[in-house]
Amino acid sequence: METNNYSDDQIGRARVQDSPELQAYYKELETLGAGALWTVANDIEPWEPKSNSIPMLWKYDDLRDLVLKSSELVTPEQAGRRVVYLVNDKRKDVSAAVGWLYTGIQVTRPGESTSAHRHKASALRFIMEGEGGYTVVDGNKITFEVNDFVITPNSTWHEHGVEEGGKTCIWQDGLDIPLVNALEANDYAIYDGKQALVAPINYSPIAYGCSGLIPADTVWDKPYSPLFKYSWKSVYPALVEAAKVKDVNPFNGILMQYSNPLTGGHVMQTMGASMQLLPAGFKGKAHKHTGSFVYQCAKGSGYSIINGKRFDWKERDIFCVPSWAWHEHHNASKTEEACLFSFNDLPTIEKLGLYQERELEENKGNQKIEYREKKKDF
Repeated sequence: METNNYSDDQIGRARVQDSPELQAYYKELETLGAGALWTVANDIEPWEPKSNSIPMLWKYDDLRDLVLKSSELVTPEQAGRRVVYLVNDKRKDVSAAVGWLYTGIQVTRPGESTSAHRHKASALRFIMEGEGGYTVVDGNKITFEVNDFVITPNSTWHEHGVEEGGKTCIWQDGLDIPLVNALEANDYAIYDGKQALVAPINYSPIAYGCSGLIPADTVWDKPYSPLFKYSWKSVYPALVEAAKVKDVNPFNGILMQYSNPLTGGHVMQTMGASMQLLPAGFKGKAHKHTGSFVYQCAKGSGYSIINGKRFDWKERDIFCVPSWAWHEHHNASKTEEACLFSFNDLPTIEKLGLYQERELEENKGNQKIEYREKKKDF
């Protein structure tokens, strides 16, 4: 029978008392590249999931000028990509923003473009400002606007740029680089020259993003979405319309997942993404779950309480919620809605059977806090 006693001082947990004889034994094992499991068992098998990351908030107003300055200090040819990456204070060793996820803010000026390249890490972009920006994914050129969501799945050739007549573009990058590096499976390659276009401009969002219709004469055999761009001008109205007919979720307001139109599943194999609308005055309930999340405020303002600490955010601010951290989202405005974009590692967590979630319930009569297992709803 399962026990909820989290004390290590019980049968079934390691509780060996140290002694000179054991110390000598451990040293002998160490010379052979070995060790006694009971000396580390309670650390590597915690009672509950444990994150090495901490909640963090990155203010766009503080970072924007420095992001722009990077484009004055180095060229695309020198740097490859001008990115200010956001690193968690507890994950600096792997350049992660939270868990095994990387994020950064990239800038490209009019007339500039990056070299085409590919890597085993999957990548996504959320457009923050600018005009005339584009990306090319395996020969498919896609133009984008503010708040559009763009994917460049693993091992696809991709490059980014801004047309001569455009305005400086800034976007958030999200990658699973720390995860793929941890699995010792990453690589990187540079394309010789520019990619030849294999389809009309914006073929992907036109063909696969039109009112649920998909080409009947096209075979798509890739393990990721054929829709490389998810337009804000379609996503936001969908949220607003959903809010008219759906009950507001007590944890996340109106939450909608970016999905593969052919399968209904996540957009890529290792990273997923969502957009949620917090109605005016929304007060989210607290819960926690496995899976790491990086958020960006796409519209409005509000605050989140993460592991008991309040983080106030407004449009373009970025923050993270570590795996198994208590969190709740709030929209303090009485008149304006707020929208949060987020990306996560849920596809990996779910495929490995590692997802779990708990909600926080408080009995105000006796101030007792209870934890109750609940179904997935991040």
